[in-house]
Amino acid sequence: MSVPSGEPAGTGISPDRRDDLPMTRYLTGLQSLVGSFDALLLDQWGVLHDGHRAYPGAIDCLTRLRAAGMGVIVLSNSGKSGEENARLIGTMGFPRALFDAVVSAGDDARDAILNRDDDFLRALGRRCLLLSRESDRGLADGLGLDVLIDPAQVDQADFLLLMSMQAPLQSVAAWEPLLRRAVARGLPMVCANPDLARVTPDGSLLEAPGLVAGRYADLGGAVRLHGKPDPRIYRTCLRRLQCPRHRVVAVGDSLHHDILGAQGAGVASLLVAAGVHRDELGCNADGIADAARAERLFDDAGVRPDMVAARFTW
Repeated sequence: MSVPSGEPAGTGISPDRRDDLPMTRYLTGLQSLVGSFDALLLDQWGVLHDGHRAYPGAIDCLTRLRAAGMGVIVLSNSGKSGEENARLIGTMGFPRALFDAVVSAGDDARDAILNRDDDFLRALGRRCLLLSRESDRGLADGLGLDVLIDPAQVDQADFLLLMSMQAPLQSVAAWEPLLRRAVARGLPMVCANPDLARVTPDGSLLEAPGLVAGRYADLGGAVRLHGKPDPRIYRTCLRRLQCPRHRVVAVGDSLHHDILGAQGAGVASLLVAAGVHRDELGCNADGIADAARAERLFDDAGVRPDMVAARFTW
């Protein structure tokens, strides 16, 4: 593996890091967490795997963290259920014993729709137009809803339920006429995956449902987002962990979801550099970020992780 001169592999920084950038700790690996934390809230896409296979070193790292006594909840913005995501992770070689539970944005949204415990949810009505991959049309089952799947049925719907998207076949631009019609009708939207981008196996980025929800809000539509960074899903995880907040660290690759969500929940945060921000961070082939660019990105975004690591490795 090629390593910049003067730096050990996996530091997450480049050799021109300035001494006046101490606010974020740059780790040599996740072993640094042992002893300081008792539990992880762990993102999956862009951290553990690329949607098809585990990243090099990820299974070993998680195995070692579990052996050190870490509690682990995989916290995903997927619209699929936690159990479906657990099975997916298993197909990529992660033994089920490596995590205590998988909590998904989809489950959070379905629970909210079933319980309807605030005015926004109670006003939704029962006819939803489901926006999802064709293979995900069962995600609205069991909610007592009349589910519409044809975008031409927007005039019959009470609200939009955005669960997933198959980019690039489905896109913000392709759904624009539907979104404008729904806004004109005053339909609210529930979004069960607020991610803005999805990392592909080759490292490129595809549109994710959060971009659709953002466009809907820009057009004037009312949107309820579920998943990271909303505090509701973190409360669910912390109840399951039964661990003091100061002993929990959230690990993810998105400033706007993983890191911002961790801050709102009052837990520590660790950004994996070789994820959705890899280009903005100036990562090299090993995932090692340019620290000066990283600091500018954190300042510009107004979101700063407590720690940065190149990848999810020990």
